[in-house]
Amino acid sequence: MTETSALLRTPNILLVEDNENDVILTRKSFQKNQLSINLHHVENGEKCMEFLRKQGDYRDAPTPDLILLDLNMPLMDGREVLAELVVDEQLSHLPVIILTTSDNDRDVLKMYQLRCNSYITKPVNYKDFMAIVKQIWDYWFKTVELPVAH
Repeated sequence: MTETSALLRTPNILLVEDNENDVILTRKSFQKNQLSINLHHVENGEKCMEFLRKQGDYRDAPTPDLILLDLNMPLMDGREVLAELVVDEQLSHLPVIILTTSDNDRDVLKMYQLRCNSYITKPVNYKDFMAIVKQIWDYWFKTVELPVAH
C-alpha cells in the first residue's frame, strides 16, 4: 500500500481494551498526532469476537484494518482472542498488535507463537505513547500492504 493509496479511505482500527484511561490515551494520541482513523472500541475479548463476527449489536460493524489488543481483560483475555483468531478462516488474516502493559517473556513468546504481528509494551510516559501510536500509523498505514476489508 503506498502512502497515496493509504489516504484514499479512513482506516478502521479496533481497540480491545478494558482500561478506560488507556482508551482515552489512545484516542488522544491519534488525535494529537493528527491521524485520521475510525477508532472502534470494545472492552473485552467476548465483545471483540462479536464485533469481528458482526454479531448482536455489531451487525453493521466494519471489518477492521488493524486490531490493537490488550492481554489482560475480564471475560475473555487477549490470549484467548488471538487463539480464536488464528483458527478462524474468516478472521485469521487480520493484523493484530498486542498493546499491553505486560513485558513478561512468556507472554511475548506465546503471542508470537499464536501469530500476532507485533508485540508492544505500553510506555508509561504520554509522550512515548504518542510516539508509539505514530510509529504504528506510519508502519501499518504508510508502509505495508494490508488486505482489503470485505
